[in-house]
Amino acid sequence: MARPKTITDERLLTAAAEVIGRKGPNFTVADVAEQAGVSVGTVAGRFGSKSGLLQALTRQTTAANERRMRAAAAARPDPADGLRAALLTWFEGMTDPVEAQNHLAQLGVDLIDPQLRALLADLYEATERTVLELTRRVELPRGPGPERAARVLTGLLYGVSMDWSVRPRGELADRLAQDVDAVLDAWKGR
Repeated sequence: MARPKTITDERLLTAAAEVIGRKGPNFTVADVAEQAGVSVGTVAGRFGSKSGLLQALTRQTTAANERRMRAAAAARPDPADGLRAALLTWFEGMTDPVEAQNHLAQLGVDLIDPQLRALLADLYEATERTVLELTRRVELPRGPGPERAARVLTGLLYGVSMDWSVRPRGELADRLAQDVDAVLDAWKGR
């Protein structure tokens, strides 16, 4: 009879994200195991390899971002406030520029691997699809159509985070809020 799974995938993937934040692409499965307080065999048995671990982490990130954005939007009665809140959740908790730089370095490595690059494309598509869903609820008298607005806002999220990762000035949350507000206010005619 198989032993019950007491170490969750979520625990292992949280450990992986934390280790990537500290070490960037130079992390090892052993680093993740140590962070999670488990054996290397536990991590390797669950995900097979470092690539398998990164694939699972990207899938989890995609699902978590969609849930978080929809929950933030649903918590606001005004659709425009909901869209803004959803956009601002994307990099929630990212406050350390070094950690952001390490995640950005891992992104660069992920782009080399065809499987990870495809999963990143899924992540970007899911983000844009969620933003489009929320944008369709908002009246933007001076803005582009919902599809273009969603593409611009999604690009803004990634662009601001990337710029802040290499040129950290102030807090990422503040910078993102300022830039999102500038775009949305212009589209609302303010």
